[in-house]
Amino acid sequence: MSDLTVSADLLAPAPAAPNAASARMRETAENFEASFLAQMLKPMFEGLSTDGPFGGGEAEGTWRSFMIDAMAKQTVKAGGIGLADTVVAEMVRMQAQQSTEVAP
Repeated sequence: MSDLTVSADLLAPAPAAPNAASARMRETAENFEASFLAQMLKPMFEGLSTDGPFGGGEAEGTWRSFMIDAMAKQTVKAGGIGLADTVVAEMVRMQAQQSTEVAP
């Protein structure tokens, strides 16, 4: 190789930063886990009455879905149920599989 020859590695496109992709995958997986938990929590609150001395009345019924979403997000923030970890692992596996299929 002469001094003026350019290495083929320098001409290859730069790979995406793995930390940025991992952070996006983690965020997506945590959002998915929060959505799943919200769907699982929703039936627990359907039969609750909103009247009575400590009930929130119509406002409680109206805003209940927001409370359930917040509870699900907080559960994920506190460690969740492990679903996000499984989803991230599967996303990484699928990405690795896809990159090996594309490579010659």
